[in-house]
Parts: sequence; C-alpha cells; structure tokens
Amino acid sequence: MKDGKETRPDMILYIDGASRGNPGMAGAGVWATDREGKRVCEISRYLGPKTNNEAEYWALLLALREAKRRGARSIRVYTDSELIGRQIQGLYRVKHPNLKPLHRKASDVLRGFSSFEIESIPREGNREADRLANQAIDKRLRRKNE
Repeated sequence: MKDGKETRPDMILYIDGASRGNPGMAGAGVWATDREGKRVCEISRYLGPKTNNEAEYWALLLALREAKRRGARSIRVYTDSELIGRQIQGLYRVKHPNLKPLHRKASDVLRGFSSFEIESIPREGNREADRLANQAIDKRLRRKNE
C-alpha cells in the first residue's frame, strides 16, 4: 500500500500443475488477468513425465515468462500448492534435488519484476488453471490413443 491506497499489480496469474502418476503425465495451466480482472491469456502445456511439484514449478515459470513477455512489471500469483508458495516466499526450504533448479530459475525471473506477491489459495479458487493443466494432459492422451 502506498499513501493508504492499495496498488494493483499489472497482472494477476493463477497457476496449477497436474501429474497423473506422480511422476506421470504432467501438464501446466496458467490463467491470467490484467489489473481490472479482464482475462489476458491462458496457457495449457503438456510437460511430459513430471511429479506434481515439478509441474507446479513449471506452471509458475510459464506464468512468469508470459508476464515478462507482456511487459508486466508487478504481478500477483495465486497457486493452490502451499509448498510452492511457501518455498518461493522463503518460508520453506527447497530440499528435493529436482525442485532446486526450478526454484532457482523462478527466483531469477522474479528478480526482474518491480513487485511480486505469491499467495496460496484453496483449490476451489483455482479452477481455471486446474482445468488448463488437466486439459493439456487430456489432449496428449487423446493424441496417444488415436
């Protein structure tokens, strides 16, 4: 807050990663709005075999890269992964060796924003990103079964 006014970020990003198997077929979903709440993009990307936490980090990286590409300087990220949210906030250590480089990449990209917030939200509040992550897996499965 500046001068008693809440400043809204340039972009609001909802992210989700999904894995069927853990590790298994994984997808990432990103749903983004501008500061007025108007949808500006959605991303649904198949990731190949990943754990759920790896897929969550890939969703974050895709969101950050898209925000950068669109010129956002301030962002707010919503995730239903408490682990990822807390690791990015520095409240939890990153212990798993597969997550360390993903965390490092995300942290590097985050330094390029003038302001950044990440917040863990209940799954129900993240339905669009969840839909996009699962849509990526479903598309791959349909292609595989054709």
